[in-house]
Parts: sequence; structure tokens; C-alpha cells
Amino acid sequence: MVEPMETGRHRSASDFLLLFVCTANICRSPMAERLTRAALPAMPIVAMSAGTHGIPGRPMPVEAAAALRECGGNPDGFVSQPLTEELVRAADLVLTGAMEHRREVVTILPQAASRTFTIMEFGALAAAVSTAELAEIDNRVLRAQTLVEQARLLRGVVRPEDLDVADPFGGPARGYKAAARQIAAGLAPFFGHFAPMPQRALDVR
Repeated sequence: MVEPMETGRHRSASDFLLLFVCTANICRSPMAERLTRAALPAMPIVAMSAGTHGIPGRPMPVEAAAALRECGGNPDGFVSQPLTEELVRAADLVLTGAMEHRREVVTILPQAASRTFTIMEFGALAAAVSTAELAEIDNRVLRAQTLVEQARLLRGVVRPEDLDVADPFGGPARGYKAAARQIAAGLAPFFGHFAPMPQRALDVR
């Protein structure tokens, strides 16, 4: 069982667990986690994140937190955690910042290969899935599960131009903003099957 998140929300058996993964779990994956929470606040979709080289208890860099706020996400209370087999096993969908993280996830748990994508890859695949058809599925968890299966079937058919989100760590503020904007754009097709992405998240400059 995955531990309760710091917000006090517990994952129940009826939830869909979405796990984001990057290197240190302080820039890309927490941006994605908190954008998901902001975009789907009342959905049974639980967003968490972890790092392949994550050190427990680290906050987001100031620049990452600022870029996230500009997109409409809330960095308050975030602390990093390392990626574990337990987290991967519990996740219904794993989205990574880059292909290197996907490889590490699959190395930890090979059975997770079919439900592990990069953020940008899954965005392109989700955009190719019919929103109208998925909207006929009232149960949001079943809708999310169906979307993952449809995306899996489209692998090799839909080929995204960019698979990775560049790591902004240690760079200028504009790099963090670019990463936040790219993540928001990559997640927008997924969110669109449940709720529209706030325009503010796509307008960061």
C-alpha cells in the first residue's frame, strides 16, 4: 500500500495512481505532479512523483517552484523521495521526464514496461485517442485505464517529435520555465480526456 501523501489525501483501492519520475525528484517530476493535482483536483487520479537518484526530503529549487506557480501549480509542502519498486508496482501509469528514466523504471520492474512512457510520448499518444469515445466511460478510473491501454496500442504508430523534457537544474530561470511549459503541453492531451488544461499553464514565457 502506498503511503498517504503530505496533503493528507489517501489513495484508495478505487483510485488511479499516476507516478511521475525524473532524476532527483526536485524539478521535472514534481512540476508534473503538482500540475496534475491542479488540473484534476476532484478526480480519483492520485499524482505522485519520485526520483531515480532522489534524496528524501529535498524541496524544489526556487526557480522550479516559481515556474510551477506561473503555470498554476502549487509547490508548497513538496519534498523529494527516491524511486522504489513498491511505487512502480503500485502505479497504474508511470510518466517520466526522459527516456533514461523510463529505462530505469523498466529495469526496476520489467512488468511495468507496457504502462511506462515519457511525458511527451504519452502526450502524443493520448492526443491520438478519441476524446468522444473515452467520454462515454463515466467511471474516471476506468476511463484512465482505457486511455493507457489505447496509448499502448498506438506505440509505434504515433511517433512524437520529442521524447524528453530537458533537465533545467542548475540553469537559468528561463530553462525552468521552458521545462514547465513543455511538461504542461505534454500533459494537456491527457488532461483533456478529463478536464481542459488551464490556459495559464500553456502561456508561461
